[in-house]
Amino acid sequence: MACAQGDREALQRLYQREARFLLGVALRIVRQHHRAEDVLHDAFLNIWQRAGSFDPTRGEGRGWIYSVVRNAALNMVRSSAREATVDDDAREAIDDDAALAAYVSAGDPFELRADLGRLHTCLASLEPARRDCILYAYVEGCSHAEIAERTRTPLGTVKAWIQRGMKALRECMA
Repeated sequence: MACAQGDREALQRLYQREARFLLGVALRIVRQHHRAEDVLHDAFLNIWQRAGSFDPTRGEGRGWIYSVVRNAALNMVRSSAREATVDDDAREAIDDDAALAAYVSAGDPFELRADLGRLHTCLASLEPARRDCILYAYVEGCSHAEIAERTRTPLGTVKAWIQRGMKALRECMA
């Protein structure tokens, strides 16, 4: 209540009393200490700015504060999930794409069609689940987590299928 009335000391007392517990909540969600600290900072700004919207008839203030931190942490996880990180497989695919683009610009159209035909044959030789994972990753641009969700397959399995499938494709195309 005091925060809603603009009492900075009340916010400071609240921070001193709850920060370590709230940091733990954020850390369990975002999994990185510096990001959890960012979440906590943003959450306390949000608490300060929105303190007037707290409705005591809907629950305790402590629960509201914890939900603000939890939601801020979840938002950070969601926004960072949209960031593209490039792992070794993706870097290799980018290199393969660059090589293909250079080949297309300098190559014979007939040879390109022959290579695409061979690629089609090599893709067809893969197990359907592995082929689908590779197509989701390299044609549709899905992350490993998105592929796991689409195929209802464990994340580690998806990563292994893509890695083994790409190895099989390279061997088949050689």
